[in-house]
Amino acid sequence: MNKGYLVLADGQVFEGLRFGAETDSVGELVFTTGMCGYLETLTDPSYCGQIVMQTFPLIGNYGVIEQDFEGECAVRGYVVREVCDAPSNFRSQYKLDRFLKERGVPGLCGLDTRELTRIIREHGVMNAIICSKVPGDLKAVRTYAVKGAVEAVSRTELEVFPAQGEVRRRVALIDYGAKRNIIRELQKRHCEVTALPCTARAEDVLALSADGVMLSNGPGDPADDLFQIEQIRRLLGKVPMFGICLGHQLTALAAGGRTYKLKYGHRGVNQPVKEVNGQRTYITSQNHGYAVDADTVGSGRVSLVNANDGTCEGIDYPELKCFTVQFHPEACSGPRDTSFLFDRFMNLMGGER
Repeated sequence: MNKGYLVLADGQVFEGLRFGAETDSVGELVFTTGMCGYLETLTDPSYCGQIVMQTFPLIGNYGVIEQDFEGECAVRGYVVREVCDAPSNFRSQYKLDRFLKERGVPGLCGLDTRELTRIIREHGVMNAIICSKVPGDLKAVRTYAVKGAVEAVSRTELEVFPAQGEVRRRVALIDYGAKRNIIRELQKRHCEVTALPCTARAEDVLALSADGVMLSNGPGDPADDLFQIEQIRRLLGKVPMFGICLGHQLTALAAGGRTYKLKYGHRGVNQPVKEVNGQRTYITSQNHGYAVDADTVGSGRVSLVNANDGTCEGIDYPELKCFTVQFHPEACSGPRDTSFLFDRFMNLMGGER
């Protein structure tokens, strides 16, 4: 391994060893606390434009298993404490180093990831560069911004995924960077899923005569997605809808609410979410840097909040036959406390035929 550096936008330099692609890359540095699921993290399109740091120290120990991918890798870099060069798992196909090399993603190991996590928690997410030589000018790092992310990761053509067994419902999925397990969860509930690109217009969605519309997860600042917000506004109240993560944020914006950027986001598989009008607390998987301002939710009611910081985690729009959540009920790997939300969506579409 060759020597490499992680240089933060504020000038701090961390020395490590390079693996993956031998290229320099700028991105928004974020951390995720999951103790497992590094493959799902690396293939989650919601990380588009970001350098991802794992807080769990050993990464790569069960190799690469393509069947577990959630989508195409869209990260700008990968930072870990220790990378395993000898994975041990009967399903492993090859090493993490090869995975990153084939996708042009630089990796860096041997850094003090605990110190880096403390910096981000105190300062907030910041831009950084993975490089072989410390640059003299950090202007390109400081001015970097994640833009056009949804268009970059969304599918470009309509695609139909068959139901498992008898077709009981037909769902239109608007793909803002959809994780594959959303489709799997719908399929195993006997739904035929028609996935559309993020450029689909409301009339295109309605023309499918689907029983319901799923709004997927995705990357970037939701307020940038003006076209997508307008299409959701035109769909609200016309068909049952379920939004996850970015879909949750876009729906709130379409309904007149506002979003804001969190200091360092929620990324991991251990986020506690509690009911507003109940006693249950769920452990959830999350990956987002923005949140809905609960005080601006006019046409809906906040149903779930984060037990750590009180941020909005779910909104119900009963008059519009719509509900949304900030976390990932399809989590894989991760807790499955909230997978019942897919059953709620089935009931919203009219239950089983």
